[in-house]
Amino acid sequence: MASGRSFFVTTPIFYVNDVPHIGHAYTEVAADVVARWHRQAGDDTWLLTGTDEHGQKILRTATANGATPQEWADRLVESAWKPLLNTISISNDDFIRTTEERHEVNVQKFLTTLYDAGFIYTGEYEGAYCVGCEEYKQPSDLVNGAGEYDGQQVCAIHSKPVETLHEKNYFFRMSDFQQQLLDLYEQRPEFVQPESARNEVIQFVKQGLDDLSISRSTFDWGIKLPWDDTHVVYVWFDALLNYITAVGYGYDEAQFSSRWPATHLVGKDILRFHAVIWPAMLMAAGVEVPHQVFGHGWLLVGGEKMSKSKLTGIAPNDITDTFGSDAFRYYFMSAISFGQDGSFSWEDLSARYQAELANGFGNLASRALAMVAKYFESVVPTPSEYTPEDRAIIDVVAAAALQADAAIERVAINEAIAEIWTIVDALNGYITDMQPWALAKEEAQRERLATVLYVVVEGIRALTVLLSPVMPHATNVLWNALGVGGSLGSLEQQPIREAGQWGQLAPGTGIGALEPLFPRIETPE
Repeated sequence: MASGRSFFVTTPIFYVNDVPHIGHAYTEVAADVVARWHRQAGDDTWLLTGTDEHGQKILRTATANGATPQEWADRLVESAWKPLLNTISISNDDFIRTTEERHEVNVQKFLTTLYDAGFIYTGEYEGAYCVGCEEYKQPSDLVNGAGEYDGQQVCAIHSKPVETLHEKNYFFRMSDFQQQLLDLYEQRPEFVQPESARNEVIQFVKQGLDDLSISRSTFDWGIKLPWDDTHVVYVWFDALLNYITAVGYGYDEAQFSSRWPATHLVGKDILRFHAVIWPAMLMAAGVEVPHQVFGHGWLLVGGEKMSKSKLTGIAPNDITDTFGSDAFRYYFMSAISFGQDGSFSWEDLSARYQAELANGFGNLASRALAMVAKYFESVVPTPSEYTPEDRAIIDVVAAAALQADAAIERVAINEAIAEIWTIVDALNGYITDMQPWALAKEEAQRERLATVLYVVVEGIRALTVLLSPVMPHATNVLWNALGVGGSLGSLEQQPIREAGQWGQLAPGTGIGALEPLFPRIETPE
């Protein structure tokens, strides 16, 4: 099934100063859906996620909790960040921590390359620093504080006061790369997506780039500069390099050349780091820039971006404990246009669970298998001649598979699901129109009944394959009930780009009973 095409997709590495909320899980699920799709298409797929463990914020959080930074990071990774991946069914191929030797050693190699090439120099810097963002702020990034911070300038993202820092630092000559970056955005419009993100990045770079302070000497929780151990590397410079240190940069050239470049999925608040600083760093080191940086929107709760500091953070298991991981994945990938902001509400999640998953997809599957059990003793019937109504379903299935694949290529995950859902709606309408229960009452309609039910279960076979990257658990249950494992193999083995090819479900296949895929639940108050 391997096509030889490489597909390397990354999430941001998440900061371990606190536990995950659904904003983090949103990016993880998006990357996972895209990775599962490519994997099932036979592409040489690699999904990387991990944790960012250096910097002043981690040091302060650890100290406040009576731990060393390493103890704190270890505790959070094992108790919160790795368990998150199981909670939401992430199929990552690797998990990188920035405190690992493979990362630290090769960050130093990268820095040495830039230093030797003359892209790093010493200078003095004074500026407004937000510890929450681990970033020096421009005046345009600050707003007037409110409440206890009235009269102070605060970070627009964290709503907390900034600190004025004056340090002797090492700087990266980022200003040298302004024109190269603008050329990159023009020559490869897909490099930054969606279009709104691309336009924002171009406007930012056109205003002129400052050189970047890349070291700190006021604390020591970080990777030491190889030529000056009184300085640690700026946490963002360190963190961005995870994308290449995880796949062999500096120590496994064969792996690195086969995996890199990557598609990066990031929240729009960290877009500039990935679309400006990161490609400039790579250009300076003579390394190929990423394939794409896709900046998705924020999840909003009550109209505000989710945040622990504002107490709007919702833990993923608050949702999965009630609705399950499949419903979590389906809801966030289908209800929000990937690339735009989206609002979360319990009411919307509950309504969609009932209407789309329980009544739409789940009920379709259980009705179809129950009718095959009732009218054909649980054996898939042999179809006879197809009518125009049957062919319409065959066309819907073929088109949905094609269009969904094209949407995944654009990282338009919600559009892919909408295309696949046309099969759910078409089959439900088809059953209503064909009335198999009425056909079953007339022996003369036996052949027609067989054809109608074959069309329905073969449509469900395609649907199960196409939905498997989004809802791996429910689709596996359904696949097992369809009884096709012996003839077609496991669900994960199905070539997803061929899912729409009609007639893969062999007549005579014995099907099993199906428990409700999305049982009715009492929704939380």
